[in-house]
Amino acid sequence: MKQHVEPSWLKDRLNDGHIRVVDCRFNLGNPDSGRLEYQRSHIPGAVYFDLEEDLSGPVREHGGRHPLPDLEELKAKLEKAGIENDSVLVAYDAKEGAFSSRFWWIMNYIGHEQVYILDGGLEAWREEGFLEDSLIPDYPPSSYTISVKSEMVASYEEVRDIALNGKEGTILIDSREEKRFLGEEEPIDRIPGHIPAAINKPWMEGFKNGRFKSKEEQVKRFSGISKDLSLIVYCGSGVTATPNYIALKEAGYENVKLYTGSYSDWVSYEHNPVSKGKEG
Repeated sequence: MKQHVEPSWLKDRLNDGHIRVVDCRFNLGNPDSGRLEYQRSHIPGAVYFDLEEDLSGPVREHGGRHPLPDLEELKAKLEKAGIENDSVLVAYDAKEGAFSSRFWWIMNYIGHEQVYILDGGLEAWREEGFLEDSLIPDYPPSSYTISVKSEMVASYEEVRDIALNGKEGTILIDSREEKRFLGEEEPIDRIPGHIPAAINKPWMEGFKNGRFKSKEEQVKRFSGISKDLSLIVYCGSGVTATPNYIALKEAGYENVKLYTGSYSDWVSYEHNPVSKGKEG
């Protein structure tokens, strides 16, 4: 089943009371820009969820640069936005797909059944000539019940055991661009390289012109990986691995987990080994 919808699909349903549109625009280099852009113009009726303020928790010694949010705080924010358990959620970002995918993953993690990504993001919406406005909606507060799907998460301890000892039937997938995986460049984290035993499947290769590639193309991307295996995806901080999680699910892989702390958590432990290059 597709996890994304077309702009025309959303436009035809904007007046449906069960639909809630969520603006997830964000810029890692300028954290305030997404909210400011939302305030200037957004899809009518959209609420704003900020990557760092709403979709992440406080950064600590361990846990990575974008740890999962406190679930009680997230629950309160969902209720303030008028989101209920049976709401149909459509998330969008500018067009990257990573920030809306983070929202999609978190909502699935807390048990939300109907959440989608606007394929192509706001750019695709604008290309269709659809309207925007600057009105900040004020929805009646709702009641929301969280039902965590713990099977979607790989713990640090689980990842460390695989990296150090190996685990038959399980593969670590590094979702970062190849030069960071190889250790040739590291603009953010403490040390360049990747978690030992990981393979590299850059998340951006799952997109074409800002849109998710077709199911058939995703199947081809991962054709060297058996669907009988258990997969753990990670990136730098648990954000850009989520599009790979979605792509793997769409390609038919059932046993997929996210290492939420990702590489930034791994290297926060000074004793952890790091591999470079294509081997190791």
